[in-house]
Amino acid sequence: MELRHLTYFEAVARLGGFTRAAESLHVAQSAVSAQVRALEAELGAELFTRTTRRVALTEAGELFLARCRRVLEELDGARRDQADLAAVLSGRVVLAATAVVGAFDLPGALSRFHARYPGVLLSLRSGLIAALLAELDAGTVDLVIGPVHADLPNRFATHRIAREQVVLIAPPGHRLAHGGPLAVTELRDESFVCLPAGSGLRAILDDAARTAGFEPRVPFETHTPASIRELVAAGLGVALVARTVAASPGPAVSVRQLQPAPQHPDIAVMHHRDHRLSAAARACRRQLIELE
Repeated sequence: MELRHLTYFEAVARLGGFTRAAESLHVAQSAVSAQVRALEAELGAELFTRTTRRVALTEAGELFLARCRRVLEELDGARRDQADLAAVLSGRVVLAATAVVGAFDLPGALSRFHARYPGVLLSLRSGLIAALLAELDAGTVDLVIGPVHADLPNRFATHRIAREQVVLIAPPGHRLAHGGPLAVTELRDESFVCLPAGSGLRAILDDAARTAGFEPRVPFETHTPASIRELVAAGLGVALVARTVAASPGPAVSVRQLQPAPQHPDIAVMHHRDHRLSAAARACRRQLIELE
């Protein structure tokens, strides 16, 4: 049995006649008829009833058609896979990530992707989530890894890859430097270090403080989680940060759990629903998701 047997048979069944099938396939009608007869001979069953006016599937033809289409669909899928692979091998991916990615091992993920697809030109940008989503809107990045805040517009598709927690960091020797879980109400008189208004971390701080009945004082604003830690270590205030920021290498700070702990958004890989991802970007996204 040859592939063209299946192709010709499916075309006759779909188009309802040998003439139409031949025109669709750009071959002579006699070639279509000959291939279908050869297929019937091999199967030992008539697949069509033929009259001068119409061609119709027999019961055997109906049964065979379902399997035939599954085979052709699988072959089409295999062709697409090969085309995608060729595109991946020579593609380009621009990935952007916030400083906070939870327990997700981004360097390891990028290393594994590069080892699997060494021909892909892979680049990484970093920044705050609002700026990175603007780049995703503009089409200047393919994928973004970062926190999924509640107000994320629906035009961004997400897939969670890690969870995160919020903790308090304080300077060593601070009155809050040691102890068990800490209530947010105990932070009422503290000065905070945080990201600017409009950032996700600032929203977490504002919401937690207001729930506890006070407005947070933020005399020190900075633009990266790492610099928050540096300012706290220098004794300029306390801060709410992601646990991974508190645990990362850097100046010494004391870490306290909060009770109840403010909710931190899940970390996800995001892409724009209206922008078609390249084959290379789709392969990168698959690998990031598989590592969840």
